Amino acid sequence: SIGLESDRRKRRKEHPVGGEGDIAPADSTTTVAARFLRDAIRSGNRNGYLVFADLVNNRPPTELHDLLEPVPAVQPLDLDEVEPVEDICRRFTTGAMSHGALSREAHETLAIAMNMIGGRSNCGEGGEAIERYLSRGSERDRNSRIKQIASGRFGVTPLSCVYADELQIKMAQGSKPGEGGQIPGHKVTDEIASLRRTQPGVTLISPPPHHDIYSIEDLAQLIFDLKQVNGIADISVKLVALSGVGQVAAGVAKALADGIHISGCTGGTGASPLSSIKHAGMPWSLGLAETQRVLMENGLRGRVKLSADGGFKTGRDVIVAALLGADEYSFGTAALLAEGCIMVRACHRDTCPTGIATQREHLREKFVGTPEGVAQYMRWVAEEVRGWLASLGLRTLDEAIGRVDLLRQRSVGEGRIDSVDLAPLIAKLPPGPRHHEGGTAVQKARSELGDRLMADAFRGVWEGDDVELEYEITNRDRTVGAALAGAIALEFGESWPPGHVTVTFRGSAGQSFGAFLCKGLDFRLVGEANDYVGKAMAGGRIVISPPRGDAGDACLMGNTVLYGATGGELFCAGTAGERFAVRNSGATAVVEGVGQHCAEYMTGGLLVVLGDVGQNVGAGMTGGVVYVHDPHHNLPTRVNRGLVDVVRPDLGNLEEVRNLVERHVVLTGSRKGRALLQEWETAAEEFWMIVPQRAVKRIENTQRETVPQAS
Repeated sequence: SIGLESDRRKRRKEHPVGGEGDIAPADSTTTVAARFLRDAIRSGNRNGYLVFADLVNNRPPTELHDLLEPVPAVQPLDLDEVEPVEDICRRFTTGAMSHGALSREAHETLAIAMNMIGGRSNCGEGGEAIERYLSRGSERDRNSRIKQIASGRFGVTPLSCVYADELQIKMAQGSKPGEGGQIPGHKVTDEIASLRRTQPGVTLISPPPHHDIYSIEDLAQLIFDLKQVNGIADISVKLVALSGVGQVAAGVAKALADGIHISGCTGGTGASPLSSIKHAGMPWSLGLAETQRVLMENGLRGRVKLSADGGFKTGRDVIVAALLGADEYSFGTAALLAEGCIMVRACHRDTCPTGIATQREHLREKFVGTPEGVAQYMRWVAEEVRGWLASLGLRTLDEAIGRVDLLRQRSVGEGRIDSVDLAPLIAKLPPGPRHHEGGTAVQKARSELGDRLMADAFRGVWEGDDVELEYEITNRDRTVGAALAGAIALEFGESWPPGHVTVTFRGSAGQSFGAFLCKGLDFRLVGEANDYVGKAMAGGRIVISPPRGDAGDACLMGNTVLYGATGGELFCAGTAGERFAVRNSGATAVVEGVGQHCAEYMTGGLLVVLGDVGQNVGAGMTGGVVYVHDPHHNLPTRVNRGLVDVVRPDLGNLEEVRNLVERHVVLTGSRKGRALLQEWETAAEEFWMIVPQRAVKRIENTQRETVPQAS
């Protein structure tokens, strides 16, 4: 009725990108409406937004919340009695769209715009350039205040964590549950690879099952870790809108999270293939309604923020989400429309003609979006929300949150649609808080020994002293060192701090010993440690040795050691558990044996294993190198050869290994290391080197180029 076919033909002609210009019929109303929004932003005329909102709000029922309509319970209010636009905008966030899925220009524009209106942008997994953190508080503040912690741990460092107002743990994603975030290799440029500490051209994926989260207790530990490295940030958990999500959300609240985000099925990351984002997940309204009800039934609603995403575009979407229970509201596709997206749907192909979802320089030059335009769109949405609140007789969004009694099912006169029973979504809720009322004291979750260490050491670091400390440690002392590392990162960035701290611990360390460690810190543990040693460490050194000098083949570390590490050193005169150095991208380690899945998804760094290894070594490994001492020739059968090869090291490699083993002996007193050095000529012949296949090809090419050719 609005000339859709002619619009398709025109768009194909203006943006010929290999057939990707077709408009999917299910999204046709939004596509046409987006044209009015873009014109309104260019002209600054709100009337265009009103046309956009009218087309979206009154479209034929497309999503479940289209069948719900707000109804007033009292007399309407005058608009000037409703809370201002500024207060409403503080509840707005952008979806977790990464720098990688989006171009740098598009990603930074969203951050600046949200900071202008008091909202928050979500950096997505992948992180940001350091200079963006340093812009915080300036007129063009480019820092994303929500930093995402995904299973790939791309871009997660102590520095990134301390510059966040919210740290969001990505447990799932609504538009493609079961797959997680992903970027095709052709979008991983040198710039993106550098930010993510990986290799250019390598496809990146963060599957929902985190390597350090296999239970609600594991999730609680990660929440605790993040509360140590940044004691003032909110910690939220992103869940997918599926049946049963309410029970999971209750567990998340009991795990001391500050917020829960429900992600609906509509949308995508701007990077995933179409097969990943079609026919997946459930509407956000179902997940949100269930989560609100279960949290209230368990007396947990008042202490957590509840937010949602999944195709939010107008003030009506916001008001329906508020009535169903959401405190905050996230915009993904709509925010890109405000930047100039024309919905060509070529995001995953890296051919976006507007320069938004591409890394190609010649296409990025076409980007015309502005922070002012995105900010204006958000303000128009807030103005529409104010109108809805006034019509419902409500003064603030807090008064609207959880008021399911103000929703009713809408009849559209079509039998199959009207037969859908939405009564469970709007059934009466149990008594109790309906919205976030502030965290409880227990949610602060501090580490007593970690706080004591920071109090004893930080002043010396600040003044440039060499500080030596010693403590007894027990397995109740978790995440020791993260608070001090976070404080140092905030003050000195990635540079060396003026002072140096050497700390000796004696006993059995709790989980996440040395997590988020940074430069200037040297941790020595005489004893043993639980899981997650050195998780996300970016610098410094951890040395672990048995208490009596020689403990045989003692296991001195638990599972998931060095997970997501970006730097630093680890020397352990004992063995470690499973999943050693998963997603390591820069740390150096010497250990005397490991369990299964060593070096999985590793993208950088160097490992030396002086003992047995379990199955599945090097699965998904695309960078770095692993040396294994293997006198019994077991290694070749235990390596996952999907992306790596096993080769014999050359003399230069062996010299590197020997130097590390010598340091290992000096630091830990390792008898195994000393024995290898005494028989080095024999031991050297028993080492294997595991390297990515791409690296092997580079080595072979270099050798061919340097070998003189016969005349």
